[in-house]
Amino acid sequence: MGLSVLERFKNNWFLIGIIVVITLANVEPSIGNKGGPLMPEITVKYLAVSFIFFNSGLSLKTEDLKSAFLHVKLHLFVQCFTLMFVPCIVWMLVQILLETPIDEWLLKGLLVVGCMPPPVSSAVILTKAVGGNEAAAIFNSAFGSFLGIIVTPLLLLMFLGSSSTVPFSSIFTQLSMTVVMPLIFGQVLRIYIKGWLERTQPPFGQVGKAVLLLIIYSTFCETFSNTALQIDHHSLLAIAVIVLLLQVLLLLLTWSVSQWKSLGYSPADTVAIMFCSTHKSLTLGIPMLKIVFAGYEHLSIISIPLLIYHPTQILLGGLLIDRVKQWMLAAQKLRSAPQSTLPS
Repeated sequence: MGLSVLERFKNNWFLIGIIVVITLANVEPSIGNKGGPLMPEITVKYLAVSFIFFNSGLSLKTEDLKSAFLHVKLHLFVQCFTLMFVPCIVWMLVQILLETPIDEWLLKGLLVVGCMPPPVSSAVILTKAVGGNEAAAIFNSAFGSFLGIIVTPLLLLMFLGSSSTVPFSSIFTQLSMTVVMPLIFGQVLRIYIKGWLERTQPPFGQVGKAVLLLIIYSTFCETFSNTALQIDHHSLLAIAVIVLLLQVLLLLLTWSVSQWKSLGYSPADTVAIMFCSTHKSLTLGIPMLKIVFAGYEHLSIISIPLLIYHPTQILLGGLLIDRVKQWMLAAQKLRSAPQSTLPS
């Protein structure tokens, strides 16, 4: 029984960590607030964010993407769905929800979710678990991360505007310093130490998540230091339900559309499309929010829907693995059956 509990903790330590750091931030917010012992204006704003993207650059296996590169039609579908269709559909949903009593800043947080790029790992892990087109999932996760560095800040500024305290030039200067340069440096360094990385297989994902907890902690310290900010619990519950329903809708939509014969996707392609098109990156998203909305007093509140979306996509994906795998195998068997055995 002890081993079972330990294994559960090991598998879910990051989700538990999010709850712990938010609780700690609530208990004593001055530690992680500006001017506090943690000095987030340096350790978080520059060091932690830069490390997250250096870590991403070092871990992205772009040399393994050549086999999937030529599947242009699939990549175009995933990237357009993720960075064009989803932001627009979420924006329309938010316009309707603004007429309800749901907290306005949590609804803006939904817009934030819509603007996020695909994650580096979760979509690949789920695609692999099902037996889908793993190469396509790797390509779209990696390419989406690179594309998101440019597109996501632009989408955030377009849908939400900038915080009045930070001019556009400063935003893009910091994006270059703490996102683009560390990512490129990580990729260049990977070329020289590729052999060592393959032998040792460093835990990039775990290290990145640990640093991300520091960023989340600092963000909520700022929130709890501002006693004027209040979070409506009914709005929070409503957002959690909306996030779940939104994910289910997007999964059903990608599953249905990607089966159109005119698109020519295989069942394995459909699996990759489902997960890559609907998943959103927390690892890249939170640091970007810290840059684009530096000084925003509602920063932590607009980040809450993304913090909800992340575990939901993993849990929902995990629940769907067996069902999606059964569908994929049945669809592949049907496709490979001789034409004469198919019903007329």
